[in-house]
Amino acid sequence: MLLLLLLPQPPLLAADTGWLQAPEHPPVQVRLVQTGPFDAAAAHYPALLQVRLADDWKTYWRSPGEGGIAPRLDWQSSGNLLGLDWQWPLPERFTLLGVETQGYQHDVDFPLQLTPADGTLPVRLDATLTLPSCTTICVLTDYHLQLDLDPDAVVADETLYHRYQQAVSRVPRPASLVQVRQLVWDKAQQQLAVSLHNPRGWQRPAVFVDELDNGIFSQPRLKVEGERLEARFRVGSWDPALDLDGQVVVITATDEGLAEELAGQIEAGVLPPAAARAPLPLVLLYALLGGLVLNIMPCVLPVLGLKLNGLLLGHRSRADVRRPLLLSAAGILLSFWLLAAFMLALTWSGAQLGWGIQFQQPGFIGFMLLVTALFSLNLFGLFELRLPATMNTWLATRPGHGHGGHLLQGMFATLLATPCSAPFLGTAVAVALASSPLVLIAIFTGLGVGMALPWLLLALFPGFIRLLPRPGPWMLRVKWLFGLMLLATSLWLLSLLRPAIGTPASLALLVLLALLALGSLLRRHGARGLVFGLAGLLLLGALGGSLALVTQSRWVSPVKDELAWQPLDPARIAQEVAAGRRVFVDITADWCITCQANKIGVLLREPVYGALQQEDMVLMRGDWTRPDGMITDYLRQHGRAGIPFNQVFGPGLPRGRELEVLLTTNQVMDALAEARQ
Repeated sequence: MLLLLLLPQPPLLAADTGWLQAPEHPPVQVRLVQTGPFDAAAAHYPALLQVRLADDWKTYWRSPGEGGIAPRLDWQSSGNLLGLDWQWPLPERFTLLGVETQGYQHDVDFPLQLTPADGTLPVRLDATLTLPSCTTICVLTDYHLQLDLDPDAVVADETLYHRYQQAVSRVPRPASLVQVRQLVWDKAQQQLAVSLHNPRGWQRPAVFVDELDNGIFSQPRLKVEGERLEARFRVGSWDPALDLDGQVVVITATDEGLAEELAGQIEAGVLPPAAARAPLPLVLLYALLGGLVLNIMPCVLPVLGLKLNGLLLGHRSRADVRRPLLLSAAGILLSFWLLAAFMLALTWSGAQLGWGIQFQQPGFIGFMLLVTALFSLNLFGLFELRLPATMNTWLATRPGHGHGGHLLQGMFATLLATPCSAPFLGTAVAVALASSPLVLIAIFTGLGVGMALPWLLLALFPGFIRLLPRPGPWMLRVKWLFGLMLLATSLWLLSLLRPAIGTPASLALLVLLALLALGSLLRRHGARGLVFGLAGLLLLGALGGSLALVTQSRWVSPVKDELAWQPLDPARIAQEVAAGRRVFVDITADWCITCQANKIGVLLREPVYGALQQEDMVLMRGDWTRPDGMITDYLRQHGRAGIPFNQVFGPGLPRGRELEVLLTTNQVMDALAEARQ
């Protein structure tokens, strides 16, 4: 027995409640575990309260925001426990149905420090954790937590200790860099302005203010001026006589590599009116113009041309001209309303949003490839879709037959427009995604009316159709031209699909399209048609190659993009600028037609191409071809919902300069020159 006592004893295991789960609420699990021995110097036991939330369930920070409840821990029934310090990791902000909250999603670990009344005696923790968890509904659940802590026990668990240190590192520290310069409360505007100073400057700051008994602080508007940051909060309260003058608030300021807490006393004052967003009428005008510009995009123009081409055939009354145009315009509006509903659904689910994000999905690209290829082959007259005679007779005797086709034509034009970003469009969509559901629907309605405007004007003045040349052989040539444009769209969609299905499958689809076309020519026109078809393909290939050579020699431009692009890293931008270098940011995607036009027409042309290769240039590219949360967040931070998005930074432009959607050589060169100063 004495020998056993002399042998080294294994360390005792950490006190642990194990994972607790309420049967009535299985999406949430909690655990309280001791993570180290009693710290005599600090006079406390370290512990970790771990919370695991399934799916999209969330819990809240100590200041939960407008619609939440903070978790609480009642430990008054414990023995030999003097105090319990609950530390809170940095939260996230959430918005659901216009309600702003602050908290945590998925997994969160809260560091706890348990201080005994007598450090030489064991501690008996007997506590009840009341934890709120929410999705579109909120549930309050109680968990009974019990731990026995012994000051003589040696707890050795490297994994738990590491998790505890990780959790502590996520807790904001007392301020050592950030200083409060001013806290101004404007009672008339019900706003609080927090002015902070950081000698290192600000890159991607966020500011939280702990709510008071009679005041809740909304997500602020931030304004950075060098080392100064102003956060303007709207203060909500149930107290009509709310007055924050003289009150002390706790502020949490975060930035790249920085998370600090500090306190300050509020002073009454008068704030200048905050820089408001563009007024809604102006945004609606932007939406109208942005939708109108979509009609001249290469994917949409053939659809409008085909509509005019069809209206020229045969003798038509004014009513016969108006009806198809109005139905197509209705199809455009219906599509934009469906897009608005889709965006709202994604907003309420917390998903990432942006203009054209459906082109990030291979399934959607494949569907559009099928539709455009069928339309193109049909325009060439290579096949016709015929219904059974009985169905044709039934349709012919129905009043208003064919209305569905006109409606679908307008919806098809809208789908083809979504990978295009145009002037005014990005501003309107960005405001829509950051606004209330009613404003979003209003802006998307404006986009739909803008895109449908040519169709509506033609319906209003149908006599314009009669000014066009009379039907004749020229219509067949125009029909073939639109067919070629849609065929080019099909080939472009096939190139977008290649990364998902692979090069062999893409080549197989390309060969299949060619065989279908040539087979139809052989069937309709015999061997002569096949020979002419092959000759035409060879001639088009030769003409395309010659045009490429002439174009290349004319503009003396590189054939391939050989610029030294690096992946987008927002944290590096300020470092590169501080080192005296200029940074060019390009957010692009393979499916973005405007992005490709900017690349071919400006970025790969002299003098911009040469300027981007200078020694002090750092080129960063964000590829949004596939979903990327970091790029989506970067766009949101700069008030953008679509691409292309280009910026120039440098010693002369430390906060950056955003370029227009459609780049010009002069615009890029001017920004690069300004950034160098």
